[in-house]
Amino acid sequence: MKLVRGAWKILVGIKDGLVLVFMLLFFGMLFAALSAKPNSAVRDGALLLKLNGPIVEQPASVSAFSAMQGDSPRHQFRLRDLVRAIDAARDDARVKVVVLDLDGYGGGYPAAVTEVANALGRVKASGKPVLAYATAYTDGSYLLAANASEIWLNPMGGSLFMGPGGNQLYYKGLIDKLGVNVHVYRVGKFKSYVEPYTRDAQSPEAKEALTALYASIFDQWKGLIHKARPKAQIDTFLTAPDQPITAAKGDIAQANLSAGLVDKLGDRLAFGKRVAQLAGDGPKKVAGSFATIKYDDFVAAHPMSTSGDKIGIVTVAGDIVDGKAGPGTAGGDTISKAVLDGLAKKDLKALVVRIDSPGGSALASETIRKAVLEAKAQKLPIVVSMGGLAASGGYWVSTAGDVVYAEPNTITGSIGIFGIIPTFENSLKKLGITTDGVKTTPLSGQPDIYGGTNPQVDAILQGSIEHGYAEFVARVAAARKLTPQRVDEIGQGRVWDGGTARQIGLVDRFGTLDDAVAEAARRAGIDPKNVQRVYLEKQPGWFAKLVAGFADNDDDTSATDDTRSGDLFATLAAERQDVLARALGDAKRLASASSVQARCLECAGFSDARAPADDRTLAQMLIKAIWQ
Repeated sequence: MKLVRGAWKILVGIKDGLVLVFMLLFFGMLFAALSAKPNSAVRDGALLLKLNGPIVEQPASVSAFSAMQGDSPRHQFRLRDLVRAIDAARDDARVKVVVLDLDGYGGGYPAAVTEVANALGRVKASGKPVLAYATAYTDGSYLLAANASEIWLNPMGGSLFMGPGGNQLYYKGLIDKLGVNVHVYRVGKFKSYVEPYTRDAQSPEAKEALTALYASIFDQWKGLIHKARPKAQIDTFLTAPDQPITAAKGDIAQANLSAGLVDKLGDRLAFGKRVAQLAGDGPKKVAGSFATIKYDDFVAAHPMSTSGDKIGIVTVAGDIVDGKAGPGTAGGDTISKAVLDGLAKKDLKALVVRIDSPGGSALASETIRKAVLEAKAQKLPIVVSMGGLAASGGYWVSTAGDVVYAEPNTITGSIGIFGIIPTFENSLKKLGITTDGVKTTPLSGQPDIYGGTNPQVDAILQGSIEHGYAEFVARVAAARKLTPQRVDEIGQGRVWDGGTARQIGLVDRFGTLDDAVAEAARRAGIDPKNVQRVYLEKQPGWFAKLVAGFADNDDDTSATDDTRSGDLFATLAAERQDVLARALGDAKRLASASSVQARCLECAGFSDARAPADDRTLAQMLIKAIWQ
């Protein structure tokens, strides 16, 4: 009988293996078939930008497990691809009109959204039509729409503007009730990342810093709107939004139209017919459809140059973490290896470090910085380009650069570090659980999450944090040619907007990634117009590309078929869902913080900055559990 059972297990194993092999072959052939579609399919029509996902510096990878579970990956728009496509549309005769579909707009940090808005403005300035549609506009989506030739709004919708800011959750009261003892080791009176765990309200220092930061970012947003759309009477909707809406008897859309915020009120059917007048009818001639150029096809038809002198570009995007990590998260070892492998080929003329990160592990930040310094050892110019974020650990990495570019609304600084260790001795006592044991040294069993830390450990850890801060200050002082005392004054964990950061010496110039690449070329003594950008990052495999192909970016040509749109209330509710996501993320990070951190709390406090994908997944799971 044992022999039969053993033989049966072997047969089952062979069967499972064959099934797996056949599945891999099937998906491989499917991917090959999809990849074989010619990109020459770009024909005359409207370039449809259905921005139903976030604008990011580096799209996150989709795990095989998530894909096998049937989770539909949310499309992420790589900033450089989006800007390149918009700029190409300006001169491509096949593009008759650029269409912005902003229902389901996925957000982006201010600097990224501004860069896309400026690209749209260049298309409009060239005389090519740009049409925008949404059921409800909010801050970020309206900045994009303001650069359109025509702004359409669903008459059942409306636009309201929130500005940056809002409430942050503080957990001190809950932590005290649970008996959790949160040990915080930090340097910097503005280093507010730890405040939710140690206070029941925002500190005066954090409030002072945030007030200045938000005011600057908000003023820049208003200035961009006024410049792009002078006739928009937006100030009333910012200072007293109830007045124009009440005057319109509660009809928000009509109030928007009267104030010049939008040009036309119409549903998707009417909008589609308008686009068809400019781009031609859709292939099936269904009312409301129009000839469409799909975004992915258009990006593929306008690739980056593959000739010229090579400039390496390394991207530090997302949380900086120890070890390895996939795209969208800055794994210290992963990025270090990519840089060193790229330098080993000896064909790079310069290196550009593109940073879009709120920071994270100080150790990983230093690992990346050391790898970048290897380029300097090879006599290569190093230019830093800051995207939406370059704070804390992100700024740590930037100290390796010869010159630093940022945008006026880049969020940077936050020079400070901290560590958090929660212990549960009081929680256990409430349950009648105590601890005891034999210790041979003051460090035996420390830090003890069951019994608490002792004074020796607290002194050691605080001293380590202070030493790490001194190292941070010294690196910044050397890189920026400032005294340590001056760096300490503008450090202390305070976050700055890019404009102020330039004034106080934390960045050198304003400019985009393109400007940084041009500067790197000039420093290398090569023609900025004859440059091949080599991105030093692991390219996605066939499975990742296959999964991305099924992302929710169908670019449907039918203007009447839209399952993502919602009215103003639905749009606002979706944004507020991120508050729950961030709360769950805070709890997760408190429990899992395992290294000295150089991380920025304020970086997540903007209306269009989405909560991390993992945190949103936690929130969605909780909501489902509550309602099922």
